[in-house]
Amino acid sequence: MTEPAAETAVETAAAETAAVETAAAVAPAEPASRPLRERLLVAEGLHKRFLHEGSVVEVLKGVDLVIDEGEMVCVVGQSGAGKSTLLHLLGTLDLPSKGTITFADRDLTRMSSSELAAFRNEKIGFVFQFHHLLPEFDAIENVMMPGLVRGMNRGPLRERATALLEEVGLAHRFKHRPGELSGGEQQRVALARALVMEPAVVMADEPTGNLDSETSEAIHQLFFQLNATRRTTFLIVTHSRDLAARMPRVVSMKDGKVLTDERRPDAEFAAAAAPHTEPPAVDAPPVEPAAEEPEEALPAS
Repeated sequence: MTEPAAETAVETAAAETAAVETAAAVAPAEPASRPLRERLLVAEGLHKRFLHEGSVVEVLKGVDLVIDEGEMVCVVGQSGAGKSTLLHLLGTLDLPSKGTITFADRDLTRMSSSELAAFRNEKIGFVFQFHHLLPEFDAIENVMMPGLVRGMNRGPLRERATALLEEVGLAHRFKHRPGELSGGEQQRVALARALVMEPAVVMADEPTGNLDSETSEAIHQLFFQLNATRRTTFLIVTHSRDLAARMPRVVSMKDGKVLTDERRPDAEFAAAAAPHTEPPAVDAPPVEPAAEEPEEALPAS
């Protein structure tokens, strides 16, 4: 190649590079993609059978469910649909008659009872319809209890429990025993206790079933807040239509099977999860919430 031709080629390449850089500078930036969530809990082909009065009752009939890290999942359905049984299996409180459950690629169905107990203490927090607080201990001691069972150092554990009670709005109730707390306050203590071991997932079974509508709303907002700030995964079984209507993902069950599994867009969820702050009309009497039919207890295996 002659010297003039080489100079021309260099100039052309430089011009093309400048054009590309200019186009990149003025082109609209690509929207940042949402980080991919890791699979946390995977249930495949879950069956659960109970023996009741000489007959076999099949409560779950081949349930498949995948829950990712940081998700909020609500399970709904009529009484007897298998919602609570599913939560108990996923929380390793019971074992499936058939099927597998993996947690971060660990097969929970192959663990021993002692291994499952240690796993629950470390990875799962539970909140039930009845708070199950120990009446002889005050709020901060109840929150500390899972760590005490594990043998953790009391000093750091108390600091963690104190911070959690402050986070759920009970900084003024540290020394109160359960009998000195309202129903909503008792459930807040139960929620703080569920979080004290910094679990990967919180499983809640009818957590506001015994609370009035205003207190239920406050607990619901705590769930949304903790999911947003801590990225805590929540699996919630509920009869509450209001809570289900505001959740980002709703799994509907019927007759022991998953009927539908619906997700809503992030923007829609953010709007739905916003606090209900509209005050009632001055002249209108307060509307009592409709009584929820309690889910029938199933016989233990």
